[in-house]
Amino acid sequence: MTFGHPRSAALLAGASLVALAHAGSAQAQDGTVALDEISVRSEAPAPAALNLSGGDGDTAATSGGGGGPSGITGYTARVATTATKTNTPLVEVPQAVSVVTREQLNDRNVQSFADSVAYVPGAISARSGFDPRFDQVFIRGFDVLTNQGIYRDGLRVIGSGFAYPKTEPYGLEAVTILRGPASGLYGLGSPGGILDATSKRPVFVPFGEVQFQAGSFDRFQGAFDVGGPVAGSDGTMAYRLTGIRREAGTFIGLGTNDDQFNIAPAFTWKPSADTTFTFLSEYQVSSTPATTFFYNDPGFRATRYYMGDPRFAGLDQTQYRVGYAFEHKFTPDLIFRQNFRHYGLFLSGKYVDINGINPERTIATRDNGYQRNGLVQQTLDNQLEAHFATGPIAHTAVAGIDYARYSLTTRFGALGPEAVPDLNLVTRNYGAQFIPTPVLGSTSRQTQDQIGIYLQDQAKFGDFILTVNGRHDWVFQDNAASPDSAVSRQDNTAFTGRVGLGYVLAPGLVPYASYATTFTPQVGQDRNGQAFKPTTGDQIEAGVKYLIPGTSVQVAFAGFDIRQSSILRPDPAALSFQSATGAVRSTGFEAEATATIAPGTNLTIAYTHTDIRFVDSTAATGESINGNRVSGIPADTYASFLTYAFPPSSPLRGLQIGGGIRYIGTSYADDLNTVRNPTVTLYDALVAYDFAAIDPKYKGLRAQVNGYNIFDRTYQTCSFGFCNRNQPATVIGSLIYRW
Repeated sequence: MTFGHPRSAALLAGASLVALAHAGSAQAQDGTVALDEISVRSEAPAPAALNLSGGDGDTAATSGGGGGPSGITGYTARVATTATKTNTPLVEVPQAVSVVTREQLNDRNVQSFADSVAYVPGAISARSGFDPRFDQVFIRGFDVLTNQGIYRDGLRVIGSGFAYPKTEPYGLEAVTILRGPASGLYGLGSPGGILDATSKRPVFVPFGEVQFQAGSFDRFQGAFDVGGPVAGSDGTMAYRLTGIRREAGTFIGLGTNDDQFNIAPAFTWKPSADTTFTFLSEYQVSSTPATTFFYNDPGFRATRYYMGDPRFAGLDQTQYRVGYAFEHKFTPDLIFRQNFRHYGLFLSGKYVDINGINPERTIATRDNGYQRNGLVQQTLDNQLEAHFATGPIAHTAVAGIDYARYSLTTRFGALGPEAVPDLNLVTRNYGAQFIPTPVLGSTSRQTQDQIGIYLQDQAKFGDFILTVNGRHDWVFQDNAASPDSAVSRQDNTAFTGRVGLGYVLAPGLVPYASYATTFTPQVGQDRNGQAFKPTTGDQIEAGVKYLIPGTSVQVAFAGFDIRQSSILRPDPAALSFQSATGAVRSTGFEAEATATIAPGTNLTIAYTHTDIRFVDSTAATGESINGNRVSGIPADTYASFLTYAFPPSSPLRGLQIGGGIRYIGTSYADDLNTVRNPTVTLYDALVAYDFAAIDPKYKGLRAQVNGYNIFDRTYQTCSFGFCNRNQPATVIGSLIYRW
C-alpha cells in the first residue's frame, strides 16, 4: 500500500492511534497517573527484573539539567530536563519537545546519531544525501550542527570548520529534541532547536548485554554494555562499561568504509541519598570517506562518477571526552548541580574532487585537498535549583552560570589538475594511479570563550503554568590565519530569553503559547572591514499537549513562526564579500503522537509542514531571492513507526514485527527555486524473536532483523544547487543476549 500524500497517511495512522489508545486504557503498563502525580525519579534502586540494557528503567544519575528524560515506558517519556534544566513533565513545557527512548533506538537499530531523529517531527537528516561524516540535522529548516545545537548530557558539543565530534547512538540512553530557540538557558545556538543526547550511566542493578550484527555492504559490528554495583561498596558505587567495534563498507564501494571503535567507561559514587558524583568518559576512533559526493551533470543530476579515489581518501577522526555530573541536595527544595566535560578531537582528511569532464565523457580532470584539524573544548555548567512559594504561587527556580571554551587549529593543502592524475571514465581506473599529497600550509587558529548567566522561574498558580527565563552572554573570539599573522578579535554580548504560558484545561491536557529569542556570533568581516554582527532570531509558538489519562499515549500539536535576521549573504555591492543583511522566515505546524500499548507494542507518528523562505536576501549572482524557499527543506514530511509483539497467549509468542513509513515531500534543489526535488516514500521493517518463548532457559536471547528503504527506492537530494545520492536498501541482522 502506498501513500500519495502525507495527509492520507496521517489519517490512517491517526485512526490506528485512536484504536490503540482505547485498547491501552485497559492494557497500559505501569498504570499511568494524572499529571500532578507523575513520579520523576525514585531514590530506591530499580527492581532486579528490569532489563536496563533493553531500555527499561531510569538510568539518569542526576535529577535535573543534564540528567536526561525519565518516567519512561517503552517509547513514551513523561519527563525531560532539556527544555527547562529541571524535571518537568513534557506537557508542562511551553515548547515542542520529543524524546527518542532507548527502546525505540533498539527497535529501529539506529546506526547513526542523525538517524535517531528520522521519526521525529520538524527534523530532517538527509539534506545532503548519504553522508556518514557528520551528525548533521536540520530542525524547522535550520542547521543544528554548524549552529552548535548538539548537546551531550546538557553540555554543548562544540564544533567548527571541518571538526565536529560524532555521537555513537549505542552509547545513549535517550535523545531529546527541543524545537525552537533555547538561548534563554543555553546561550548561542540554532533558532531551530537543540538535540541533547543522554549518555548511558551506571545503575545499582547488575545487568549486561552483548550483541553481534552483520549486514549489507560488508557491515560487521560487535557491542557490549555491562554494569552494576561495585562489590564491597555497600551500595554506594556503581559502574558501567559500554563498547562497540564496527568494520563496514558503504554502498559507494571503492574501498570506502564506515568503521568505528568506541569505548565508554562510567562510574557513580553515591555516598548518601543527597549526594551523587558520576564520572563519564569516552574514547572513539572512526574512519569514513572524506567525500561522499558524485559528479553532477547540468540539470541537477548526480551521476555515478564518484568524486573520490581510494588512493587518496579517508576522514580519520580520533576523539575523547572526560567529565562528570555532580549533584548535592542541601534540602529537598535546594539542589546544586555542576556538570563538566573536556573534549578533544584530532582529524585527518584526504579527498579528491572531479572538477570537469571532457565532451566525450572519457576523461575527468581532478584536484585534491588535505587537511588536519585539532579541536579542544571545555564546558562547565553550575546550576542552583530552588522550590518555594509566594502566597498561592508555587515556584521552581533555576539560576546558573556556565562557561565554554574551544580552540581549533587547522592546516590545509591542495593541488590542482596539473598535479593530480586524470580519471579514465571508460576503465574507471579508481585507485590505479599515484596521487601526490599536498604540502600542508601554516597553522590557522580559532579560539572562542563564552560566559553566560541565566535565571528561570516556573510558576504555578491555579491551573496556569508560567515559564520565564533570561540569559546574558559574553562571547570572545580570536582568529589568526597563521602563527605570524595578526589576531582578529571579535567580541559579542547578547540578552536572550523565553516566556511561555500553559493552562491545564483538563487532566493531562495543556494548551500553551510562548515567545523565545536566540543569537549566534558570526566570524569574519564585511567589505568595509567591520566585524559581522551576530545573527539573531525569535519565535512565536502555540500548541496543545495531551497525555491521555490512564495510558502511555501522548499527542502534541504546535504551530510556529521563526525569523532569523542578519544572516550572511553575498553583498550586492561587492559579490566577493558577504554582508550580514539577509533573513529567513520559517513558519509551519507539527503533529506528533507516541503510544506504548503493551510490552513490545509501540507507535510513533510525526507530521510536519514547514515553509522557510528568504527575506531581504540575494543569491551569489547578485540576484534577489526574496520570497524564495530555502533549498533542500521539504514542505511536508510524515513518518510513523509501529511495532507489535504477539502476547504470551498467542501461538506466535516471542515474535515481534514492525514497520515504518517515511514520506519526504517536495523541496527546491537550489535557492533560485528553478528545479524541485521529487517526493519520495521510504519503508523500513523489523522482525525479531525472543527465544525465551521456546524455553525459559533462553531468557534474554533475541534475534532481530532490520531493513531500511526495503523497496530499494533510488533517489537523490539536491540543495544549494548540488545533488547527492542516497543509501539504497540495507538489511542488518542482530543476535543479542541480555541479562
